[in-house]
Amino acid sequence: MQVRVKQQDDQDWVREVLGRSWGCTQIAVGGRLVDACDLPALIAGERQGLATYDIAADGRSAELITLNALTERHGIGTALIEALAVRLAAAGVRELRVRMTNDNLDALRFYQRRGFRLAALRRGAIDKARAIKPSIPLVGHYGIPVHDQLELVLAIGRRSPVSGLRA
Repeated sequence: MQVRVKQQDDQDWVREVLGRSWGCTQIAVGGRLVDACDLPALIAGERQGLATYDIAADGRSAELITLNALTERHGIGTALIEALAVRLAAAGVRELRVRMTNDNLDALRFYQRRGFRLAALRRGAIDKARAIKPSIPLVGHYGIPVHDQLELVLAIGRRSPVSGLRA
């Protein structure tokens, strides 16, 4: 699957995908709101998937802010992660971080199968995030109360760390 960098003419589509998937383009990350439309992004196929990310000021790490495969279990998310890892490695970035809520068991499975490792548990982080984004639900997937945040990290290098893995 081809993955390309977001272009200016993709902005309306990106806004639509983020709104549909996340409720709005504002994502609560690390105690602040980030407009994911303003971030660099990769697009899979003919607008079949979207990944937004942010590179840290020191250039050594990056954070995956949103990942959306519009059709699940077709390798779209994997293609986006692989392409992002290659792109970041070429820029000298050594790790890719992702955060998720404690109820997101499907995402936890997805990322671990692609080489991400658990790095942190932030108890009560989502409760605090509701102060800046009240629309974050109290109950999430599988009826699990949403309170905490998990952080996973993927060490990246010269080759794609997830090649060969499928959803």
